[in-house]
Amino acid sequence: MHHLASYKMKLQKLSLLTLIHICSLLLISAQSTDQPPFSCDSSDPLTKSYPFCKTKLPINQRVQDLISRLTLDEKISQLVNSAAPIPRLGIPGYEWWSEALHGVAFVANISQGIRFNGTIQSATSFPQVILTAASFDPYLWYRIGQAIGIEARGIYNVGQARGMTFWTPNINIFRDPRWGRGQETPGEDPLVTGKYAVSFVRGIQGDSFEGGKLGQNLQVSACCKHFTAYDLDNWKGINRFVFDANVTVQDLADTYQPPFQKCIQQGKASGVMCAYNRINGVPNCADYNLLSKTTRGQWGFNGYITSDCDAVSIIYDEQGYVKEPEDAVADVLKAGMDLDCGEYLKNYTESAIEKKKVSVSEIDRALHNLFSIRMRLGLFNGNPTKQPFGNIGSDQVCSQEHLNLALEAARNGIVLLKNTDRLLPLSKTKTTTLAVIGPNANSTETLVGNYAGPPCKPITPLQGLQSYVKHTNYHPGCSTVNCSSDLTDEAMKIVKGADQVVLVMGLDQTQEREAHDRVDLVLPGNQQKLISSIASAANKPVILVLLCGGPVDITSAKNDQNIGSIIWAGYPGETGGQALAEIIFGDHNPGGRLPVTWYPQNLTKIPMTDMRMRPEPSSGYPGRTYRFYQGPKVFEFGYGLSYSNYTYEFLPVTQTKVYLNNQSSDKIAVGYKSVSEMGTELCEKRKFPVTVGVQNNGEMAGKHAVLLFMRQAKAGNGRPMKQLVGFNSVDLKAGEKVEIKFELSPCEHLSSASEDGLMVIDEGSHFLSIGDKESEITVVFSSDTSGGATSKLERAVILPRVLKFFYIYALLCICF
Repeated sequence: MHHLASYKMKLQKLSLLTLIHICSLLLISAQSTDQPPFSCDSSDPLTKSYPFCKTKLPINQRVQDLISRLTLDEKISQLVNSAAPIPRLGIPGYEWWSEALHGVAFVANISQGIRFNGTIQSATSFPQVILTAASFDPYLWYRIGQAIGIEARGIYNVGQARGMTFWTPNINIFRDPRWGRGQETPGEDPLVTGKYAVSFVRGIQGDSFEGGKLGQNLQVSACCKHFTAYDLDNWKGINRFVFDANVTVQDLADTYQPPFQKCIQQGKASGVMCAYNRINGVPNCADYNLLSKTTRGQWGFNGYITSDCDAVSIIYDEQGYVKEPEDAVADVLKAGMDLDCGEYLKNYTESAIEKKKVSVSEIDRALHNLFSIRMRLGLFNGNPTKQPFGNIGSDQVCSQEHLNLALEAARNGIVLLKNTDRLLPLSKTKTTTLAVIGPNANSTETLVGNYAGPPCKPITPLQGLQSYVKHTNYHPGCSTVNCSSDLTDEAMKIVKGADQVVLVMGLDQTQEREAHDRVDLVLPGNQQKLISSIASAANKPVILVLLCGGPVDITSAKNDQNIGSIIWAGYPGETGGQALAEIIFGDHNPGGRLPVTWYPQNLTKIPMTDMRMRPEPSSGYPGRTYRFYQGPKVFEFGYGLSYSNYTYEFLPVTQTKVYLNNQSSDKIAVGYKSVSEMGTELCEKRKFPVTVGVQNNGEMAGKHAVLLFMRQAKAGNGRPMKQLVGFNSVDLKAGEKVEIKFELSPCEHLSSASEDGLMVIDEGSHFLSIGDKESEITVVFSSDTSGGATSKLERAVILPRVLKFFYIYALLCICF
């Protein structure tokens, strides 16, 4: 109570000068509509004298000074996403919640962080993340993040943003194909997801592609979400708010957690969002082991942690995890959460203090993390338009450069799944009439997927195809994507006279989205009936295009001889229609590969709530993702065709054995070694190069994704059947051959998780594979503790060469 009384006394001691200052700030705010909100105006004699406004001081010192000036009510007002202004200190309100999943977005009627009601009325809408991931191109991901960050800063600089903290990327593993939000993720593979996170975060925050050049300045702030093991929204009455995910420490170690660790340690993300669900009984946002011990302690995170929206309230209201609201407040603050997207902390923190469940020092810790980010964004350095990133204006939003990048991303992500008798590409000269059928053929909304802002210049598939064929006839085929009643007879009228038929089918946000998971994996309603009917009536085999985020079981179309080609185009963004048409007519050679396994409908027999990655043959549980799933597939992870044929070869390696010191002889007996036991230094020293030759044997140039896998000779015991250890994307002219170098780390790429959650490396053979080629790497444990790995290499390789040299030298001496 002493703290409460002292803080309330501060409010009563406001000077006349401060009151005048408040009035002047309100007047300026009312008059200025194109000025970005900021603190520490250099023309204001009162605020510029505060130590927290002095840019030459360390941020920690500035933040400490600012917090010391706040009353308790003011402190509490800053713990929620819509942080209140503090006029007496010249601090405007701040909105923490803004979205930029694949372009700066506007979340209508929810978050007011971004507005498109002024000079800027749209933003570049890049392909939905799942399609961008299909390019397997980290530099492309970086450039997209960079463009989004530039547009976000530009929108802020013209006064149409109340915040610069964007809750992106979504780096949850796409474990179950029914998940409505799988479209937002880079797919099912932890390595791909982790690399996507690093590349995108570096780009959007203003870092270099290699990292390490960011310093304390942030272009905008990124946020890794949803931490952790979150991949169910609403399935058969089980929702994300109450779902208790039963997750093994083994699956956490090598599947769910690695993307977040990379996002924090390598990407240097400045934000993390804790998820709604519980993990083994404990709400994510109230889990000290996750938020403090792991992220801050083990991974060195120094940003802010926000809840997902209303996640704090559901701990009490929905989950019944605590006895009263103040307990929820106490649990999340003690766990290490800093910000409540919602109003629970605003409503119950003061009473939690009065009940001695929370201390003011815990609030101060949260405020320190929050104000540090706002200072890194330059919002306490005076007018931000005169600071770093201040020269970014409206001309860099929806710029031609960014639209070209969106087109490049769509081109390189789209995946060719079937191309019987080389039906594609179509001839531009021989195709004089075209029939385009399908509910997704002319929908700009379907193009962009969820979490999208108003696009600049959207081009639908129909519009893209019309630019190639003047005589193009169109019919939706179904009134909606749900296709409860198909219009086959009407659509059939435009089929008979057409040289070619393109069906544009799939899903949209009525079928898969946040808060809505799928129940089936087949196409909705009568879509399959429409496809089969049109295909059988057409003069030639038809082209089937699928717009969807999650996989669909199209086994019948795959096996239908009347369907010559199948293309998966995800949700390809605002230029997706143009990219699709360019691929169909051969102005671009497709090179995307599936970032998720496409499962058969039969998988829906497995409960979506089963979080296990590993199979359990005794019960018939097949496991999840390409690394563990033991069952039939419609299409494999990494599958994708091209108009060219590519061949691979492993170039001669300088090292086929990896020697690892062993400090204790008992580990040799069990045949494995823990990564933590080896230590960082040895892990770095034992990295080794692998060089792969790739040749384009086709007649077209193409962008080609190269995927390098590893499998262990020892199967079973929870080891992945295979796992991706390296990937890159390369441009190759017709007939061109290049060498691609991968650097592999035994600790990262040759390890797997044990049942107790430790990453371990097995002794013996590991096989690298690319295409149909394979190369063996042998892990050898040396019991020599005096630098055994190096000594053994010297004895095995270097020493014989030296002896040979002296032997030849001695012979020469005898002879001459």
